[in-house]
Amino acid sequence: MSVKKFLAALIISSVLFFPLRAAATNGYWSHGHGTKSKAMAGAGAALPLSGMDAADNPATMVYVGNRLDLGVSAFRPSRGFTADDNGQSGVASLPSGTSTSRNDTFIIPHLARNWLLDDKASLGITMGGHGGMNTQYDSPVFASFNNGSNLATSPTGIDLRQIFLGLTYSRKITPDHAIGITPIFAGQSIKVSGLEPFKAYSLDPDAVTNKGYDYSYGAGLKIGWYSRLTDTFAIGLSYQSRMWMSRFNSYQGLFAEQGDFDIPPQFNAGIAYKLTPTLTLLADVQRIFYEEVKTISNTSNLVFTPGTIQLGTDSGLGFGWNNVTIEKFGLQWEYRPDLVFRGGYSHSNQAIGSEQVLFNILAPATVRDHFTFGFTRVVNHIDLNFSFLYAPEDRVYGTNPNTGSQTMNLHMDQIEVEFSLGFCF
Repeated sequence: MSVKKFLAALIISSVLFFPLRAAATNGYWSHGHGTKSKAMAGAGAALPLSGMDAADNPATMVYVGNRLDLGVSAFRPSRGFTADDNGQSGVASLPSGTSTSRNDTFIIPHLARNWLLDDKASLGITMGGHGGMNTQYDSPVFASFNNGSNLATSPTGIDLRQIFLGLTYSRKITPDHAIGITPIFAGQSIKVSGLEPFKAYSLDPDAVTNKGYDYSYGAGLKIGWYSRLTDTFAIGLSYQSRMWMSRFNSYQGLFAEQGDFDIPPQFNAGIAYKLTPTLTLLADVQRIFYEEVKTISNTSNLVFTPGTIQLGTDSGLGFGWNNVTIEKFGLQWEYRPDLVFRGGYSHSNQAIGSEQVLFNILAPATVRDHFTFGFTRVVNHIDLNFSFLYAPEDRVYGTNPNTGSQTMNLHMDQIEVEFSLGFCF
């Protein structure tokens, strides 16, 4: 496929895929990128795998060769909250019992192309949805928060979607050491509904809820380093800057800093060690700096005081998330030259504190553990890839601060299956 034809296909695909929702696993960030890496719980910063490597460590791209990767996943999270019937009835309490979000299955595509420019350099393009969050409750969850004419409607929820387009240049410094750089262009869309009672506490009451989809665009930069220190041991490092995004003007009365919703920076470090000629152990550490973005990190204690402005300002309420550190472990077994098996496990700290549960019924990203497996079957120079993810249910317990007595918890569990094709040229 020529560069011109590929770029045309990429632009068309971007337009078509942008409405598709993205997946939240580590906070609202995907647990991995590319089917091979996902089968190892997202590990792979120190192991060249596919054209999607640019999303983890762009320096490895010069080692993956001339290839095209096309894939799609089906992501199915079960999420919601449970509130006990021990609040002050009718006074800013949540509906008792368990409320479960709709929209259970999301289709998430990815696409990547890598060209070797010569024996020392490569140019690559990657596209996919790397993060997001979604909830939709059928009932007016905040009905007991009603004030004046600001009556909560249904459905209640939030729908954040993201798409990334990266252009990667990777170059060997020596045969065993490489650097890579990826300018990243990003688009986001968001829709919020059912939050009418909170208009009374907003800097801009007309830009809080039920405004349909709004869009945000921006860019950032990822840099990477890869080194094969011996025949059996390699390391990889990468850093992605903050993605500076335009504001969500339609929701500038809800989100901190008048609708600012930048994408936080992150850091990856990994090792790959060949235990035997056919068995490779991987270990990665990823750090996502959610606390760098006020909309995500500002405290979310929704204790509303009449006459106060608590939404939309620089110090306005956010989701109250902490920075997240994820430890990833993967194993790759080259059973035959044409058949490779993979497995992995990852664990992270909890992004949501117990005092932040109320606002996070809109984004109950509670899972911390991921179990994965997958395989690659090579047929006529085509990789047939499969991965499976299971993230068991995790809960965060807390109290509705507006009642002082209503206890509640957030919960989520997830499964994902992904298929992809890798064409080697």
